[in-house]
Formats: sequence, structure tokens, C-alpha cells
Amino acid sequence: MARILVVDDDESIRYFLEILLKDAGHSVDTAATEAEARERFDTQELVITDLKLGRDSGLAVLKHVKATRASTEVIVMTAFATTEAAIQATRLGAHDFVTKSAKWRDELLLRVGKALERHSLAQDVAILRAELEGRSHRDGLVGRSAGIQAVHALVEKVAAARTTVLITGESGTGKELVAHALHRKSGRTGPFVPVNCGAIPEGLIESELFGHVKGAFTGAASTKVGLFQAATGGTLFLDEIAELPVSLQPKLLRALQERRVRPIGATEDEDVDARVVAATNRDLPAEVLAGRFREDLYYRLNVIQVRVPPLRERREDVLLLAEYFLRRFAAELGRPDLTLSREARKRLDGYDFGGNVRELQNLMERAAALSDGPEVTVDALPAPLRPPLSPLQKEGPLPPTFSLEAHLAGLEHELIERALAQAGGVKKNAAALLGLTFRQFRHRLKKLTSQGTDDEDSDAI
Repeated sequence: MARILVVDDDESIRYFLEILLKDAGHSVDTAATEAEARERFDTQELVITDLKLGRDSGLAVLKHVKATRASTEVIVMTAFATTEAAIQATRLGAHDFVTKSAKWRDELLLRVGKALERHSLAQDVAILRAELEGRSHRDGLVGRSAGIQAVHALVEKVAAARTTVLITGESGTGKELVAHALHRKSGRTGPFVPVNCGAIPEGLIESELFGHVKGAFTGAASTKVGLFQAATGGTLFLDEIAELPVSLQPKLLRALQERRVRPIGATEDEDVDARVVAATNRDLPAEVLAGRFREDLYYRLNVIQVRVPPLRERREDVLLLAEYFLRRFAAELGRPDLTLSREARKRLDGYDFGGNVRELQNLMERAAALSDGPEVTVDALPAPLRPPLSPLQKEGPLPPTFSLEAHLAGLEHELIERALAQAGGVKKNAAALLGLTFRQFRHRLKKLTSQGTDDEDSDAI
């Protein structure tokens, strides 16, 4: 089943095509004018438009469709075909040009089938190409938007250089995935060594980065190789670089400038051959002004900057990513034919993903697990993407069975669920989004879950 929009100012033609296409198993919307077509076009795979729409033009509809959603196929119809009109429509991106006639029913269905086949093939090719280029299911950089293509182009250009790269972007946009891409395309044969600068206690991070010799301090029972040495011939990825203690920043600056490190307790420096890639979701120039980050280290890291755009700046990638993740999780569940319903696609396309690609990925994993039928319906989506609860939506008396306690508990559960999705499953971050302490959040989550369990050893669920 495909979603098709029919645009024609002749009511009888609209009705005829609606019945014809619905009988063929498709979902059909109709519009009589260019304005109506703009209003009703969202995520359809195919648009069929008349060339002349009263005072409007079907070519204007074609231009709008291609500018809004280039992957949608368009068939242009006319009762008075001319070679010039056909050429113009083709140049604007139309898949086909059909002349209305007394016996055009079978011909139109044939052309609709070919257009939908082309659309499906194009979607598959885009996903396969992304996979072949290293953008696997772990690579949230799948997409055709200008912003994400600019990221890929810059990665291709600088990957082979030894130059330090700073990756910036909001949480959940895929900064580590860019670092992986830089390493894969660099030609370096050493390992990719990631380290989260905010996850290591301040007293241990120097030893982790540069290593130490036996007896260098209490507890140093043996010599430890640092991450700079471990990444020799490869890439050292310093994630959350803004969390690096100020006291350690001069030593990192020296290591970057001289490509030498001195383990704690050692008397001589060691050469290192590690390409350094750093990432942050903070505004480093602002951190410099606040005295929390050294200006000279910032400039040393910021030789090449790769900004990963948030999902709201690459809206055309939302459904491609959603389908991509759904295929992955559906395959893992043994349900490779699971698809997104039309209403689910529409709600995903209009949702503001504060948690970016990570939130979308978690959302699709949930949807695949909760869906029973052949389609992911709105009911399988989190509360923010579902219609509001009706008792608060409508005027008039409340239903006789309405329970305030149950409603408030349901609303609380929905907000916690939304915060977890936006935070990528990290409880501490979800608590902060709700203005709660971590202890308050855990208590509410424990109260709302039927199992009543509380995993104190993990921040993610």
C-alpha cells in the first residue's frame, strides 16, 4: 500500500482516481487547487497532478513537491498533451507524463506501479549506499540532507591528514560516529581508542591518558600504558573534551604540540603517533571566556572543526532514519516486513527530536517491540507523539469513570517516558530535564513501574 495525493480541479476526475487507486490498495488524498495540494502534501510516495488546475498550474505543485520532499515521485496528467509541456515537466523532476483518454485506466495503473517501484528502489539504494559507505546501523549519519552531506564531504577531505579535528554538536547527533568515520577513512592501521573525559575521576585521568611507571604513586603496582600510547598508529578520540580538568589541559596541549608524552613517574618522554579527534556538546569559546578551558588548547584542537547538525536542521532525514532503524530492530525481532503506518510517519515527521538521532533510534526500538500488527501505529509511539488524553481536550462534563489519580499517574508516566527518550535513556539527564534530583527521579520511576525494581548500578534503561 502506498500513500498517493491526487490533484485535479475536476471533481469527477478526482473521484474516479480516488476509487481506482483505493481499489488497487492505496491510501488516497485529494486536492482541487495548488493551495490545497500544498496543505495536504506531507509524506506521500506519489503525487498525481493535472497540468492545468483552473488558474493554478500543476507544474507549481510539482516544484513544491520536489522542493519539499525530493524522493516523492510525481505523475503529471493533461487532456491536451504537448511536447513542450512534457519536456518541462520532466526537467522539473516529474517521473511520467500521462495524457487523459477514454481508455487510460489500465495505462495509469501501470504507470503508478512503475513510479512506486522506482520510489521503493530509490529508498533501498539510499540505505544500501549508506551501508556501503560505512554508515551502518551504528552510524546515525545516514541521510540525504545538505547538512549531513556536508559533514561527509568534510570527513572525506580531512580523514587522511594527521590534523587534529574538533567535532561539535548537540548530544545525540552522532559525534562519535563522525570520529569513527574519520578513523575508518584515514588509512591508519592502529586502533580506534575512545575515552570519555567526563567519565574518569580527576585523580585518574592523567594516568589513563599518559600512563605511569611502577611505583609512581601509591597503588601503582605495575607499569601502565596510557591511551596515547595504546592508540599508536590509530586514532585517540577524546569525547566530552570540555570536561577535562584545567590542571591537565597544559599537559594535553604539550602532547598535541610535541607528539610526546611523559608517563607519571617517568624521567623521559615517549614518542606517540596517535591522531587526536576531540568532541564536545559545549560552546568552547564560552568555556574559554569563563576560564574553564585554556584558549591555547582550544585553538590547538580546533584546527579542523566538524559541526554535526541537530535533527531539527535535517528534517528530510527523519523518516529515512526512522525506516532505517525500524528495519534493523524489526529484523532482530524476526519481523522484517514491519512498516510505519501513514499516521505514524506523519507524527514522526512533525516531531521535534530534542534528543536528536539517539532519541529517534530509541523510539524506533520501542515501536518495533510494542507493535503487534504489520504496521507501527501511533499507539506504539511514546506519549508525546500520541493524541492528548481526551478528558483534558474536550469541554463539557468528565466521563463518569474518570479518575484524577489515574490520570495524573498516567501523565507523570508519560512525562518520565518523554524525558528518558529525550535523554537517550540516561536517568540523570532525564531527571535534570524534569527538574528533579536523581534520587527523586528514581523514586518516581520505581513507583510507576509495575515491577517496582530499581537498578542502582546503571544510569540507563
